[in-house]
Amino acid sequence: MAASLSYFDESHQLVRDSVRRFVEREILPYIDEWEEAEEFPRELYLKAGAAGILGIGYPEQLGGSHEGDVFAKVAASEELMRSGSGGLVAGLGSLDIGLPPIVKWAKPVVRERVVPQVLAGEKIMALAVTEPTGGSDVANLKTRAVRDGDHYRVNGSKTFITSGVRADYYTVAVRTGGEGFGGVSLLLVEKGTPGFSVGRKLKKMGWWASDTAELFFDDCKVPVENLIGVENAGFACIMANFQSERLSLAIMANMTAQLALQESLKWARERQAFGKPVGKFQVLKHRLAEMATQLEVSREFTYCQAAQMAAGRSVIKEISMAKNFATDIADRLTYDAVQIMGGMGYMRETLVERLYRDNRILSIGGGTREIMNEIIAKQMGL
Repeated sequence: MAASLSYFDESHQLVRDSVRRFVEREILPYIDEWEEAEEFPRELYLKAGAAGILGIGYPEQLGGSHEGDVFAKVAASEELMRSGSGGLVAGLGSLDIGLPPIVKWAKPVVRERVVPQVLAGEKIMALAVTEPTGGSDVANLKTRAVRDGDHYRVNGSKTFITSGVRADYYTVAVRTGGEGFGGVSLLLVEKGTPGFSVGRKLKKMGWWASDTAELFFDDCKVPVENLIGVENAGFACIMANFQSERLSLAIMANMTAQLALQESLKWARERQAFGKPVGKFQVLKHRLAEMATQLEVSREFTYCQAAQMAAGRSVIKEISMAKNFATDIADRLTYDAVQIMGGMGYMRETLVERLYRDNRILSIGGGTREIMNEIIAKQMGL
């Protein structure tokens, strides 16, 4: 990882060391059990909050630290991924897609009540945008919120919501105006609000340790003060949030690829065939060299975009490229890792089997690969 040295300073290394110790102590001994149970203890949020992990990147006055420090967040995210469970990282980190709009645009009374609780791990935050009728087409979402005095009445449904079952707070995209992106708003909906219910816990190919749910709004009464930002200006808030989410998914993809490569190298050194380690055979040696090269290129390009974001520059096109490239490389490396390990790579007891399953969602979540290409083409003037 020599290429990464210029991006991280001593404070980032302290973050990395702290999160790595947390993962080794609080997650790794139990992760296989949690994966099979398809959930991890709610208590882990409290532990991560107490360790300062959930607050990284958020304002100090609200209980956070390293406000605006992109590479502190990158370092923490990479270390959490060493748990080998994308589902756990997604579930524990669902605040990072649900909370930023609250921090940036919610009314002070709402922000000061909600944010410290979430950063402490006392409450769980989720983002609710995707609907049964469409995911990536955010501008045409159907869930409707109608102003009725000092409340909005919300009707509609959401699906594929990470942390949807046990979240306490939901940042919900709704339609308050006409058709298209100009009629979209964001509301904070709290669990227990009359008319709001959580459906079944959805069964998934991967990310077993995260809960994923359907949400239903049946004349759900949400106080007007829970409007996030300006009415009918929610689409821009969602799009701004997507850039950070896409960076996070690229980081997850690169770490998935790194873990797959590490497991492949370990296997190549230890597994014997025809009297010598399989890694001594040229065909496998060259494949591993290519895997390492692809990973380094992907990671460096992702870090480059993170640095641009840290400098306050717009990277709409480039972060879409980084997400697509990183998820493509993760696709290739997880596939190769299973192939290298053969029958053992297909067994649930091996990490690469989980990496292979978990990886598949990364080119879908946060905007599909196809949507990323549409964004890239549009930024190119096409």
